[in-house]
Amino acid sequence: MLWRYLRTSVGWALLALVAGLGIVVVGVPALTGSTPLTVLTSSMEPTLPPGTLVVVRPTSVGDIRIGDVVTYQLTPNKPAVVSHRVIEVRSISTGETELITRGDNNGAADPSPVTSGQVRGIVWYSVPLVGWLSLLIGQHGSWLVPVVGAALLAYAAFLGLSSLAVRRRKSRKAAAAS
Repeated sequence: MLWRYLRTSVGWALLALVAGLGIVVVGVPALTGSTPLTVLTSSMEPTLPPGTLVVVRPTSVGDIRIGDVVTYQLTPNKPAVVSHRVIEVRSISTGETELITRGDNNGAADPSPVTSGQVRGIVWYSVPLVGWLSLLIGQHGSWLVPVVGAALLAYAAFLGLSSLAVRRRKSRKAAAAS
């Protein structure tokens, strides 16, 4: 009896964890136009250690403030990005705004100012360690996602069938006792 309650509790907890992570990592970004990214370097430690999944919300340069963690392209129109903290906001003679950034774990500001064309957005929220899972799925997703999905479905079927077997046993015992 204790084993059944424990197994059921673990099953529901696992389901809640997977569903919650799915909502936080996939659902919310998809609904808000945000982008989930994985921190790969230690430049933002201890705030954002490697393996942290960050969700970047699109933000205009005019809404970015000192202290925000901004994600920007290292080179305009190139896919490589970095997330660093804004330590200064400058208005230059052309009327454009430049951001001076620095990683929390770095001793000096980044060598080049960030222009509006490079900005992807600000880090809205982060989930520690989940970025490693995201990288694993990205690298091995062609076989990993179906295998994990099949395992979760098999586990759900096992829970359902074992629950059905317990109910049948109880009804047989009740019928025999009558």
